[in-house]
Amino acid sequence: MASTHFGFKSVDEREKAQHVRSVFDSVAPSYDVMNDLMSAGLHRVWKRYTLTVANPQPGDQVLDIAGGTGDLSLAFAKKVGSTGRVVHTDINEAMLREGRNRLLDLGVVLPTLVCDAEQLPFESNAFDFVSVAFGLRNMTHKDRALAEMQRVLKPGGKLLVLEFSRVAKPLEKAYDWYSFNILPKLGKWVANDEDSYRYLAESIRMHPGQEELRQMMKTAGFGHVDVHNLSAGVVALHLGIKC
Repeated sequence: MASTHFGFKSVDEREKAQHVRSVFDSVAPSYDVMNDLMSAGLHRVWKRYTLTVANPQPGDQVLDIAGGTGDLSLAFAKKVGSTGRVVHTDINEAMLREGRNRLLDLGVVLPTLVCDAEQLPFESNAFDFVSVAFGLRNMTHKDRALAEMQRVLKPGGKLLVLEFSRVAKPLEKAYDWYSFNILPKLGKWVANDEDSYRYLAESIRMHPGQEELRQMMKTAGFGHVDVHNLSAGVVALHLGIKC
């Protein structure tokens, strides 16, 4: 029986997806509000930066993995226009439903699909861009997911991984205090769910740092990988190009 981490706990790897699903089922209705509170609105800046680095053009094909409430899907859709396509996906149905409804309220209709990033139901060489924002760290087999993302990209296509990472050393103590004292309390007050936000803080600590993730992307077949540290390394954007 293989084990993996769920936050700081060790669980059967076959059960991790269900544990993660339970977390996001719980937080889905308050996810956007909590994102604004936790990051002081910076998550919007990080996503805008991701879009700027991607530089999508009209007609491009985009796959948004762990697309959740649809921020990046909407931003990409505005850039690729009516001649392009953005596929909005997530493994969690509750999160995807929140995102789909939000997009529909804005008059935006996108292909929406519940799917597992480790087994993408798309043909090889199908997309110009694959994006995953704050979702990779929750995946059980990150190496499989990265290999799948590489497979579905066209040659020359770009993978954009926006994820919490390793903060600069001078900020570590303050960041840890905030993560383990303030975030769970915010979760309790806003979402009535302290445990899920404690898990989210723990999952950040268990996620590979900047250089380790860069090497994982290289191993998955990306010929070139750039790393952009944002907000002193609180978040990093990894840009991988399929050669």
